[in-house]
Amino acid sequence: MPFNSLDFAVFLPIVFALFWAAAKYGLRLQNFILLVASYVFYGWWNWRFLSLMFVSTLLDFIVGLALQHQTNRLRRNMLLAASIAGNLGLLFFFKYYNFFVQNFVQAFTLLGCNLHLSTLQIILPVGISFYTFQTLSYSIDVYRKKIAPTRNFIDFAAFVSFFPQLVAGPIERAANLLPQFYTQRVFSYHKAAKGMRQILWGLFKKMVIADNCAVYADKIFAQPDVYGGSTLLLGALFFAFQIYGDFSGYSDIAIGTGRLFGFTLMRNFAYPYFSRDIAEFWRRWHISLSTWFRDYVYIPMGGSRGTTLAKLRNIMVLFLLSGFWHGANWTFIAWGTVNALYFLPLLLLGKNRTHLTIVAENNLLPSPFELWQMLSTFCLTLLAWVFFRAANIEQAFNYIGGIFSYSLFKVPQILPVHLLLLLLFFLAVEWNGREESFAIEKTLLQKPRFTRWCFYYTLIALIYLFGAKQQPFIYFQF
Repeated sequence: MPFNSLDFAVFLPIVFALFWAAAKYGLRLQNFILLVASYVFYGWWNWRFLSLMFVSTLLDFIVGLALQHQTNRLRRNMLLAASIAGNLGLLFFFKYYNFFVQNFVQAFTLLGCNLHLSTLQIILPVGISFYTFQTLSYSIDVYRKKIAPTRNFIDFAAFVSFFPQLVAGPIERAANLLPQFYTQRVFSYHKAAKGMRQILWGLFKKMVIADNCAVYADKIFAQPDVYGGSTLLLGALFFAFQIYGDFSGYSDIAIGTGRLFGFTLMRNFAYPYFSRDIAEFWRRWHISLSTWFRDYVYIPMGGSRGTTLAKLRNIMVLFLLSGFWHGANWTFIAWGTVNALYFLPLLLLGKNRTHLTIVAENNLLPSPFELWQMLSTFCLTLLAWVFFRAANIEQAFNYIGGIFSYSLFKVPQILPVHLLLLLLFFLAVEWNGREESFAIEKTLLQKPRFTRWCFYYTLIALIYLFGAKQQPFIYFQF
C-alpha cells in the first residue's frame, strides 16, 4: 500500500481513529490494533508473504527469550547463529539466489565447464531487507545484553511490523522503538501537527520532485547513446534528486505518520546534498542503514583502529556490503566500491570527521569555500549515482564517458525548465530549514498564520498540479 495512493489516504484515518479510540482501554489493545493494521498494510501488496515476516518475528522472539536464560557461551553463540542464519538465509534466497547461480554458471563457463543450474522465478518480498535487519538487530542486542528481551509477543510483532517504517525504513533499533510500545501514549496535538507537516513535505518531495525527475531520468538512461554530454549530465542530476526525493520523502512520511500515533522514529536523512565531503555525506544519507552497518559490522571488525591495512579492509567491507544490500547486481557493488574509494583518502589523512556541524550554521549563505566543497562533493556523488542507476557496468562507464565529451558544452537536448525551477524552489526550502530535522519543521511557525497556510496550500497545489506522474517508490525493490 504505497503512501502516495488513495488506498493509504483511506487506510490511515481509519487506523488513526481506531488507535486513539482504544487509548482508554490500555496499551495492549492499541498495540494489537497497530499489529493488525501493519499486517493489513503489508498484506495489501501480497498476503502470501506475511508468513515470511511472521517466521522472522517468531524466530527472533524465541531466540531473545532463550538468550535471557542461557549463560553457557557456546549455547548463546549457537542461538545467535540460528537467528543470523534464519534471517539472512531467507534474505539470501529471495534476494540473491538467482544472482549467485547466474554468476556461478558464468564463472565455470569461462573455465570451459558448462553447468546447467536453473534459476527460479522468485518474487522479491517488499521490505524484506528492512524488517530483516530490524529484527536481527534485536537478537544481536539481546545477545550483547544491551537490552532485555520482551515477553510480550504482540508488542514485539508490532515493533517488527510497524507499518509506517515497515517497507522502506528507517531501520529501527529495538532499544529506541520497542520501549515506546510499553509506554502510555497520550494524544498530542503539537506532535500530530508536526507529523502532518512532515507528511506534507514528504509527499511534495516524492510526488513533485522525485516522480517528475524520474520521467526525464528514465528517458535519458534508457537511451544514453542518443544524447550529448550536457543532456546526460542533466539525466544524472535528475536521478540524484529522484532518489533523494523518493527515499527521503518516504522517510519523512513514515516519521510523520509515526508521530500521529505518538511514536518517535529515528531520523534517516539530514540534507546530504549540503555535505562538504563524502564522509559527511554518509553521515547524512540513509542514516539508519549506515549506522546499522557501523554498529554491527564495522566496529566489531575493528573500525578505524588497527593497522592501515585493517582500516582499508574494514572500509571496503562496509561499502561493499552497503552496495550489495541494495540489490543483486554488479552495479550496486560498483557503486559501493566507488564510494569506498572516495572515502579512503579522508580516512587515511584523518579527515573523515572534519565536518560534524551544519554547513554555514547561523548564516544565510555559505562561504565561497563551503560552496566549493558542497559542489565538488555533489559532483562526486552524481558520478557514483550513475553506477547505481545504470543497467550494467558497461553502460555506466559509457554514460560517464558521454558526459565528459565535447557535447557537454552544448545546449541540452532535453531541458524541462519547469522542473529546474521546482528543483530551485526545493533546494531553497531545504537550505532555509537545514538546521531542523526536516525542512519545514519550525521555520514557518515563526511566520504569521496567513503566511504559513499560504505556503502549505502552495505545496498542496504543486502536488495536485505535478503529482499525476505517479512512480513506485525506488526502495520498494530493496
